[in-house]
Amino acid sequence: MSRSDRVLADAEAVLRRHSERGQSLSARARQRRNAGLMRKVKYAFWAMLAVLLGSAVAGFVLPLGTTGVMIALGVMIAALLLIALLPTETKVKSEALAQTPLTALPLQTEIWLENQRKALPAPAITLVDSIGVKLETLAPQLERLDPQDPAAQDVRRLLSDHLPELVTGYQSIPQPMRREERNGRVPEQQLIDGLGVIDAEIARMSEQLASGDLNRLATQNRFLELKYQEAKELGA
Repeated sequence: MSRSDRVLADAEAVLRRHSERGQSLSARARQRRNAGLMRKVKYAFWAMLAVLLGSAVAGFVLPLGTTGVMIALGVMIAALLLIALLPTETKVKSEALAQTPLTALPLQTEIWLENQRKALPAPAITLVDSIGVKLETLAPQLERLDPQDPAAQDVRRLLSDHLPELVTGYQSIPQPMRREERNGRVPEQQLIDGLGVIDAEIARMSEQLASGDLNRLATQNRFLELKYQEAKELGA
């Protein structure tokens, strides 16, 4: 079995082990989208109610007539259009992750990953889901960390630097070249391997936080940097 096959097999095993503890990244993303739709429905309801009440009050002072009714309808339609244009789900930019508070970083990273799904190959999505499950576990653990603690900085570096650079480095490569071998490396495979390393690293961090051993929390920066740097070189 090749190393990439082992990475994928490990990711699938992790997903099975966590099935009772949390939902997949895509399932939680659907929940967020549904919650966003419900918010838009509520906004629409309150907007219509406000227009109707405003029209009723105005009608007591001055008869609305046909023109007034048309204006009220126009305001309703405009309000509905504006609400419809509101984004259903939160969009997170990779640059914003560096400024995100540590306790909110896992959720924001998870949302950012979900936004990248369509631009990733199928094998990578399996690892993205696995990372999402681990981020959900990691989030409450970070509440006990001082944001200035070296261990906290290592977590931030992994989630706001290494992970986004790995994914955006792959996305910057022209699509026809992503499966082509250059200098013995294939960008798509580099992405899969890098995500596998990050997936394992988040699991290790979570275990160390659970055991309280912060001295062993430092990330394996060199290997991660090599992974996304190679992907950048392939796209150059």
